Amino acid sequence: MIFEELINHIKSNIGEDFIEGLDEQCSPKAVVVSAEKLLRLMGFLHADKECYFDSLSCITGLDNGVEKASMEVIYNLYSIPYNHHLTVKVNLGRAKPEIDSVTSVWKAADWHEREAYDLLGIHFEGHPDLRRILLPADWEGHPLRKDYKHQEYYRGIKVEY
Repeated sequence: MIFEELINHIKSNIGEDFIEGLDEQCSPKAVVVSAEKLLRLMGFLHADKECYFDSLSCITGLDNGVEKASMEVIYNLYSIPYNHHLTVKVNLGRAKPEIDSVTSVWKAADWHEREAYDLLGIHFEGHPDLRRILLPADWEGHPLRKDYKHQEYYRGIKVEY
């Protein structure tokens, strides 16, 4: 199924206005949806017999900076039996980035969401175990945020960069 067919399939099955935008410069091409509609879209893409995106390849968090006051969560999906690829993007406010967890759809989302939480501070509602995965539990801040201030000391030890 090519990208245009996939878009038409989504619109005809879950609503014309469900997709907020497209990013055809992205590789693979992307659909943009609101955070409120994400879980419904992902459930559809996984369960629908014509799409069957059975693999969540990656979840990426992106800080667009203080000027744009936004963050993004980017999902890379793959259908093994159909060899379809799709990217799903969600824009979030930077002040309090929150989005539903997709661990109920793909178990592989568990560690990806924890990484985005740890490094960017994106909170995944409904995640079964949302805690830091790379940094110590008492680390201050989220190092991949563009306004992150490096700690000089951690537990009395100078942190060198």
